Amino acid sequence: MSHAPMGHGNAAGRPRQHLAPIEALLVKLEELDDYSHIALRQYPKAERHLLAAETRSSLEILLRLAISAWKHYYKKTTLRDMDVEVAVLRHRVRKAQRMRYITPARYKVWSSHIDELGRMLGGWIRHESNKH
Repeated sequence: MSHAPMGHGNAAGRPRQHLAPIEALLVKLEELDDYSHIALRQYPKAERHLLAAETRSSLEILLRLAISAWKHYYKKTTLRDMDVEVAVLRHRVRKAQRMRYITPARYKVWSSHIDELGRMLGGWIRHESNKH
């Protein structure tokens, strides 16, 4: 069963199966990763190997968990882990703002990206909870 409209497929001509719900979340993760990459360059040199590396690690974990949740039949545990990692990422961005590694304007934009990701994840969690 494909979520793509009839007659549309991927580059290989095969229909994309069960990609539509995850695509928006993956696109949002890519946007967040792109913005984070730019923001992390503002960190002082001493923090690039500490807080910046931890923030990058959180983003990689989020991507891995999103793909893992998409592939697993039972998604609840993986989605909860992803929700925890979003909270950790929020904390790291708040810390960067408190330490003045990023400007308040950059913090506002960055946190809005994280909030949007959190809302999408919350919708996915609610959807999975209602299925069982």
